[in-house]
Amino acid sequence: MRYGVSSGSPGPLGACHDGAGVNFAVFSRHAERMELCLFEAAGELRVEILQRTGDIWHCYLEGAGPGLAYGFRAHGIYDPSRGHRFNPHKLLIDPYARLLSGSLQWNDAFLGFRDDDPSTAGAMDVRDSAPFVPKSVVVRPSLSGLAHPRPEIAWTDTIIYEAHVKGMTWLHPGLTPESRGTFAALADLHIIDHLHGLGVTALELLPVQAFVDEYSVARRGLHNYWGYNTLGFFAPHASYLGTGNSPYAFRAMVDALHRAGIEVILDVVYNHTAESDAFGPTLAFRGLDNAAYYRLEDEDPARYVNVTGTGNCLDFSQRHVRQMVIDSLRYWADVMGVDGFRFDLATTLTRDGDQFATPGGLIDMVAEDPVLSRLKLIAEPWDLGPGGYRLGAFPSGWAEWNDRFRDTVRAFWRGDERILPEFASRLLGSADIFDRTHQGGARRPAWSSINYVTAHDGFTLADLVAYEQKHNEPNGEDNQDGSDHNRSANYGAEGPSDDPEIVTTRRRQMRNLLATLLLARGTPMLTMGDEIGRSQGGNNNAYVQDNETSWMDWSGIDAEADAQCALVGRLAEIRQCFPQLQSDDFAHGNPAGLDGVVWLHPDGYEMGAGDWNDPEQRAISIILEADGQPSLLLMINAGPEAVAFTVPPALGKGWRGLIDTGAAGNEVARLPGGGQIEVSGRRLILMAEILDP
Repeated sequence: MRYGVSSGSPGPLGACHDGAGVNFAVFSRHAERMELCLFEAAGELRVEILQRTGDIWHCYLEGAGPGLAYGFRAHGIYDPSRGHRFNPHKLLIDPYARLLSGSLQWNDAFLGFRDDDPSTAGAMDVRDSAPFVPKSVVVRPSLSGLAHPRPEIAWTDTIIYEAHVKGMTWLHPGLTPESRGTFAALADLHIIDHLHGLGVTALELLPVQAFVDEYSVARRGLHNYWGYNTLGFFAPHASYLGTGNSPYAFRAMVDALHRAGIEVILDVVYNHTAESDAFGPTLAFRGLDNAAYYRLEDEDPARYVNVTGTGNCLDFSQRHVRQMVIDSLRYWADVMGVDGFRFDLATTLTRDGDQFATPGGLIDMVAEDPVLSRLKLIAEPWDLGPGGYRLGAFPSGWAEWNDRFRDTVRAFWRGDERILPEFASRLLGSADIFDRTHQGGARRPAWSSINYVTAHDGFTLADLVAYEQKHNEPNGEDNQDGSDHNRSANYGAEGPSDDPEIVTTRRRQMRNLLATLLLARGTPMLTMGDEIGRSQGGNNNAYVQDNETSWMDWSGIDAEADAQCALVGRLAEIRQCFPQLQSDDFAHGNPAGLDGVVWLHPDGYEMGAGDWNDPEQRAISIILEADGQPSLLLMINAGPEAVAFTVPPALGKGWRGLIDTGAAGNEVARLPGGGQIEVSGRRLILMAEILDP
């Protein structure tokens, strides 16, 4: 062997090159032997790791360097009934690998157990999985930091744009063919200029950590497009790296976006891994130490606790699991320059059994970390386990996806009954959910609510106003997947229509939904392509549609799409100009008697209890005041018929129009106070007070 082998060090975990060689360190509490496997032209070379410090196995290879492909084989008890699934015939990926090479090729050799012969069912499978598994790769250490500092944009100024690396760039005609679908494409000025035009301050990327297809998806000839099936928490997804295959291609993208004043937020999936349930593949964690990484059922450790709906969940009551996540977050923050994280199924990360946010848990570790605690932290505040819906329960310093904003705003503009009081609460920051000061809790600002009308999961904006039912047949699951509760409407025809009245209504409704999103107090999140009316053909669960269904069609942008983009940019500009739209203070859910907020019946008088409780009430005016600033007047009519509004008096010379979602040519330019205006059905008008000079 051309490498000198010594004991090395138990830290840091992973493969670390120091210029003279590489130190390898891997965690396993219950393993009895550990082998380091090296892959070179001559084939696989196995090195026995003889040194163990606590639960860390480690060795040092003198003369090894960047580019070396490797993996592990762990020896120990194979007894699933006790939670142990060691199988040295399975090559295991390093959980701390910074780069993976090769793709996962689905093969039964991944299975740790025999399932081909009833007489040996459940016995250890002895087929070698190495030919079919991606290899971990030693990378050169990062020698330089980011050239441009973090933008450090205040939460109150933040507008998030949720996007997919490939989906946003694959069809862009201005990008080179070799850059499309890669991190480099997102750093291109064509993309940056588009984001600037929308007023976006933060790009939130669907998972970019190395992920693989589920076996059930691969069997259908499809791919996991979204990426919520993580295999490596430190390695960027290989296909996004481009021809250079360097993990630092991601950092170059971050640097370019920082130079443009745009932050980068990663959607991270630490709640489960790609190894699925008890019948899934042995790829990394399961083979290294199944009982130490995963939550297993107490009464039957051969089975996995599944609060994620994906077959397994990591055990966050274990210190080493929490530390792995912290190490991963710090890598993406410190080395790669990421500005924040959106945590998928974040409730799982707080669990110790069925308890939440236990002392010393992951939430506390993040709060105590000097780097992570300063970043943007966003929770998807639910999972599928007992008591898993935790909206509003995360601590101060965290923001949360507010699905009640999504559902309420959709229902309101659809014209549902008895929705107005909740709509008022959502419009002003969802104090009923996030402001806990009246309960003795820590103050949480209004930006804690991540407001969204659409996201990657569900209908696009265009489909929300064109379909009443999901159409997920291309997913190969008999249209059984995806939500049936979309609060959508088609306004007269299911799917595309040439009827001018239907088309006009749909366009207006998209404008209404976008305007509500960007005028509401809280942190707005746009979804890739909604600004141009991107459709998925009614598919509300397009996670396996790595094709034109999901990709953003830049060539199809017409005058209407341009106008909708311009509307988003104008709304973002208005949001920045008027502090009452950005405030981190709450206007409480009780819609009466608020400082700076006046709710008016269309007839001009202040709303009373009877008006709020009227199930048919779909029209309202709101005056938003701010010290030393012009007041804003918002007139909303979510019903299908026109409503006469009495225009409230203004301190200055009346009101000037800012936004009107009505048909082109019907915009309101100026109104005196005290008069009347007829607001046509399904229309929003925003006006600003004209103050004396």
